[in-house]
Amino acid sequence: MEGSFPNRAAAGAALAEALADHARRPDTVVLGLVRGGIPVAVEVANRLGLTLDALVIRKLGVPWAPEVAFGAVGPGGVVVRNEDVAARLEQRDADAVLARESAELVRREVAYRGGRPPLSLRGQVAVLVDDGLATGASARAAVGVARALDATRVVLAVPVGSPRALNALRSLVDELVCPLRPAAFGAVSEFYDDFHQVTDAEVAAALDSADVRPPGTV
Repeated sequence: MEGSFPNRAAAGAALAEALADHARRPDTVVLGLVRGGIPVAVEVANRLGLTLDALVIRKLGVPWAPEVAFGAVGPGGVVVRNEDVAARLEQRDADAVLARESAELVRREVAYRGGRPPLSLRGQVAVLVDDGLATGASARAAVGVARALDATRVVLAVPVGSPRALNALRSLVDELVCPLRPAAFGAVSEFYDDFHQVTDAEVAAALDSADVRPPGTV
């Protein structure tokens, strides 16, 4: 398809060009949204000489309609809530979802982070990277978590996004970067030749092979 990417690495290269103004800034960290955002983020961080890390978030879905989120949980037990939706749930139901998703988040954090310290964004510019933006639900949750982790600025960067989702998220971030904004948008996968499901093993391997130290450290 014209206006598509061969794979996530190629999308990351295109995204890095659009983020060139952020290159080699010591106060900036590239956060790949697990799992599909990691291969994109690796390419961005490597090309721009930036610190790389993973942002694990879990949406908190309404029990009878899991696609509807009443919030999200992030590293360190940070919870952001959509109070309009959360108010409709019984507390015990919300607590059960939170417990389940918190356990899954911990499992993934252990699998991906290895021996690295917990994620801290205080005093940092957080560049949130995913492989695309369809509804914007995951990105919205990621932005909320980054704010709760005290990021000084939040930049949302995706290779491709739906105009509707981009417009909805624009006011929530300090900067929005998206090189490909097709008017006709069905699904993120339409804009990749290779859009295989990224596995836990691929995420761990990508983070292990990337330079996750701040630029200039030994």
